[in-house]
Amino acid sequence: MTTLIQKRQQKTFKLVLFLQQWLNNLEIKQEQTARRIVRLIPAQCPFAREIRAFDRVIVKIPALCKFNPLYEELIGLRFRALCFLADECGEDITPYCSY
Repeated sequence: MTTLIQKRQQKTFKLVLFLQQWLNNLEIKQEQTARRIVRLIPAQCPFAREIRAFDRVIVKIPALCKFNPLYEELIGLRFRALCFLADECGEDITPYCSY
């Protein structure tokens, strides 16, 4: 007999799997869509921080992106968008990679 918490976890897991598959199967066909994806998904995890005082690191907060269950799929989607812009549109993607 499964408990209410287990049922909720199963539903959440199924939703995450669905979203992962959807992101992996998403095809980029338009230049404007590719540009939007590249602008919305950051090249690096923006959450890692160091708190300093008097030139010394007091606290280091690690990047938590790896804990996001969709992280790999989002980075893959960004990479496919960059490849589309470079290969299909002949665009220089250097400005998108330099942050």
